[in-house]
Amino acid sequence: MKSQDVVILLKLVSLEQGAAHPGGGLHYEDPYSVRGLESALGISKTEVNASIKRSVSSGLAIKDRKSGQTKPNRRNLYNFIVHGLKFVFPAKPGAMTRGIPTAFAAAPLKNLLVSAGTYIYVWPYAKGKDMGQSVEPLFRSVPQAVQKDDRLHEYLALVDALRLGNQREAGLAAERLSERLLKK
Repeated sequence: MKSQDVVILLKLVSLEQGAAHPGGGLHYEDPYSVRGLESALGISKTEVNASIKRSVSSGLAIKDRKSGQTKPNRRNLYNFIVHGLKFVFPAKPGAMTRGIPTAFAAAPLKNLLVSAGTYIYVWPYAKGKDMGQSVEPLFRSVPQAVQKDDRLHEYLALVDALRLGNQREAGLAAERLSERLLKK
């Protein structure tokens, strides 16, 4: 398992949910295809392909028999993110930098927690508008990928809240993730 596997699976969830709410923008390729995922996430086709194979073999995804499309096993993915991710891919706040808000500073949790700290967490990104403590994203292209997909940004921010938060904060993030990930 690699950290980009979680990014790819959450992008697939975002695409599934987006199908119910079509958004703007013209797509000339199948967003579920390896090429479409490469374009959306900045992860090479070879890595996307290898990631999908790992996710299917680990039970975090299944291949749809009719379409051949990879679909995230949302229940297993949720359980892995909530109970195992922070041990496999721990996050440690770093130096102050400019970037894109994540964890408790991003949309799903922003303003829900009163923090003793004055700094927010950000993914380092030169074009970011916010200053905060740096948090290494699950994959280096995450700051660019979330510019194109607000839903993916929310998912990855919740993942970071689980990776960084104490019990109460992680509990709130798990609750928000459940509401988004486990609803059809």
